[in-house]
Amino acid sequence: MTKLTHLDASGEANMVDVSEKDITSRTAIAEGCVVMQPETLALIRKGDAKKGDVLGTARLAGIMASKRTHELIPLCHPLLISKVKVDCALDDNVPGVRVTAEVRVSGQTGVEMEALTAVSVACLTIYDMVKAADKGMRIENVRLRMKSGGRSGVYQAP
Repeated sequence: MTKLTHLDASGEANMVDVSEKDITSRTAIAEGCVVMQPETLALIRKGDAKKGDVLGTARLAGIMASKRTHELIPLCHPLLISKVKVDCALDDNVPGVRVTAEVRVSGQTGVEMEALTAVSVACLTIYDMVKAADKGMRIENVRLRMKSGGRSGVYQAP
């Protein structure tokens, strides 16, 4: 069984000491989806949302959130992030908006939480921007899709 790194020998929560870890290039990609009515998706596509540019605002919110992850998740380290890219793609098949975030850093700890935070906040922002038109939207399938770097190597979601 894998040992939980944020628990000390007595089971108390603590921040992991990364001071002895090597600085490596680390990347994480996360994804999620905001499922909505086709009419709501059409509203976003046309740019007719009352609050303004839904996708642009969601991208910025995701980028900003990733940089503040350590302020939201108690045991995350503050990181000097090298890159954050948030993409929002309209999907008529769902219908909804698929959000993907890629975060990179050269550091001693990974950026999985930063990528997941970026996706979560971008999805919440989309919800906020069009909730007047569709209160029944759902945020679904937020997950880590890929991570690389560090001692544990590469993870690719099935």
